[in-house]
Order: sequence, then structure tokens, then C-alpha cells
Amino acid sequence: MRMLQKPMWLMLLFSLCVMSTVYMNRSVWDLPVAVIDMDHSKASRLITRQLNATPKVNTQVYENLPDALRDLGLRKLFAVVLMPQDLEQKMLSGKQVNIPVYGDATNRLANGQIELDVIAAYQQVLDQYSMQLMQQQGFSTREADVILNPVIGQTIEVFNPGISFAAIVFPGLLVMLLQHSLLIAGVRVNITLRSQGKLPLAVTLGTLSALIPVWLFLSIVLFGLWPWVLGYRQTAPLAEIVLLTLPFQLAVLGLAKLLTECIREVERIYLSLSFITTPVYYLSGTLWPVQSMPDWVHTISMMLPSTWGARMIAGVNQMGLPVLEVREYVIVLLAMGAVYATAGLLVAKLRENGWRLRPPG
Repeated sequence: MRMLQKPMWLMLLFSLCVMSTVYMNRSVWDLPVAVIDMDHSKASRLITRQLNATPKVNTQVYENLPDALRDLGLRKLFAVVLMPQDLEQKMLSGKQVNIPVYGDATNRLANGQIELDVIAAYQQVLDQYSMQLMQQQGFSTREADVILNPVIGQTIEVFNPGISFAAIVFPGLLVMLLQHSLLIAGVRVNITLRSQGKLPLAVTLGTLSALIPVWLFLSIVLFGLWPWVLGYRQTAPLAEIVLLTLPFQLAVLGLAKLLTECIREVERIYLSLSFITTPVYYLSGTLWPVQSMPDWVHTISMMLPSTWGARMIAGVNQMGLPVLEVREYVIVLLAMGAVYATAGLLVAKLRENGWRLRPPG
């Protein structure tokens, strides 16, 4: 309670709440999209209605392209869809139709959602016209449907119901927040212990272990309470989540020990932690699959606790995996913590014996 009364901890909890509020809508909805109809045909109006019926798009009719592009530059619109002339005639004659779409490339999430909706709306209208043409040629409705849709796809919701970019990145973001805050606290404790001279190992381990209950409580807030407030799917009991965060915290504390002994200076440690948090988040595999990274980047990613922690928490709490399925991640995190802590103690021992890191020459 004394720690929570300090402004630093209150600011930490407040920042976590503020950062998480951007995901409260779970996904993007009603994106303003301009539609310029240069064909004024039944097909163009049908495509416009199909676009407006999607939950992601809110169509706005414009008379000319310059006005729409100006509003796109002012961020009043997310995209501009241009219905070309002779759209319906080309569809009826079986010719290729190009529907220009001008999008805001700086917002890839919204741009990708709109692109999918435009393709789906056009395909749906095209299927209706193709069905009419085939029926005019003597095909039955069943025969035409089999030809137009030979494969019927079925979407099964596995990772968070619905298409939600926020729900996908949210577990990784929480893991990164937990890792970053625990790294800072672990480094501060190690610096304090080092300033008091040589201490018994039991005292060092006991002091560091005092951080674990505090971050176990924080993990309950991050992985249990906050997703529940935002309405995200959770499949694991709270006790399992708390149990799984323990090896992750041990790995982070081991890494904090190694960073403290390698960098030593307080200013450099805090400066390094401030600059590496964002790159580490991208290396965790939350925003970009680690399988698509270069081999050397993949190797660095596998050496970070956040990579394994994000997989473990998301797999159990979002994808419904049993705890036994992530036991390999637990073993890796425990081994990682032991290796990093041992390496940190070894570096500290070498420094005590007079070993220094000096540049060549």
C-alpha cells in the first residue's frame, strides 16, 4: 500500500489505463469513406449500398475527386472510392472492371479494412449479375450457384471472436508493460544492493524476491481485470494466469541482473531501457510473425522473455490452450532466468576481481 501511495506507482497505473483505452472499441467501426459515382447505374448504386451496409465503412457521397482528395489529406476521410463510367456495361459484357480506391497509407489498419470491404462488396454485386446472366443462358439457380461458388468457406473464431486488431495486439502489449516496469524495478533494486557493498547471496535473492508479490498483483490487474473491463475474451482462470506469470517474472529479473552488471551506470541503464522497449515489442512476434523475420533477428527474438511470455499468455487466455500445452514456454522462461542471473553474477564476480570492459587499444 505504501508503494501504491507513491506518485510513481500511481502514474504507472494511470498510464496503463490511459494506454489501454484506445482499444475499448475492440476494433475500427464506421470509417468515413467517400464514394464518387461517375456511372449512376444500378450496379454502382448497389455497390455503394453494400459498402454502407458493412460495419467498418460509413459512405459519404462526393461530387468530384478533388474535394474528396482534399478531405482525405485533412484526415476527414480514410479512403476515396471512385465508381468509373460504364461500370455496369463492363460487368454485363464480362470485361475487366477497375475500381480506383485512394487510401491513407499512413493508417494501415483502416486502409486494410476498407480494402477488404470494397473487394467484398464488388464481388457480391458481381455474383448477382453473373447469376442473372447464367439464368438467362438456361442455367438453373442451383447450377449457377455451384459454378459461381464451388467452395463454401467457413470461418471458425479461434483467436478472439471477430476481426479485431486491438484484441490481437492487446495481450502482447500487456506483456511488454509488465516486462518494462519489472525491468526498471529490478535494475533499481540491483543498483541499490550493489551500492551497499558485498552482500550475502541470500540477502540479494530475498530482496529481489520481494518484487514478485507486487508484480503478481499487477499481473492480476493487467491480465485479468483490465481485459474483463474492456470486454475481451478470456478462457483461462485467474489462478492459471497468475501461476504462468511467475516464470516470466523470474526470467525478467534474471535479465535485469545481467543488464545491471553489464551497463553499470544508472543513466545508461535507464536510457537503454527507454529506447529498447519499442523494438523489443516488435521483436516479440505480436505485430509481425517471428517466422518472417531474418534468422539473426529471429535468434534475438527468442532470447527475450517477452517473446515467450506473449505466446504463453495469449495461448492460454485467448486461444483456450490448456496449461500443459505451454509447459515448454515455462521451461524456457525458467532456464532463461537462470542463465541470465548466472551470467550477471559471473560478470559481477569478474568485475570484483579487477576485470574491466575497455575499448581496444
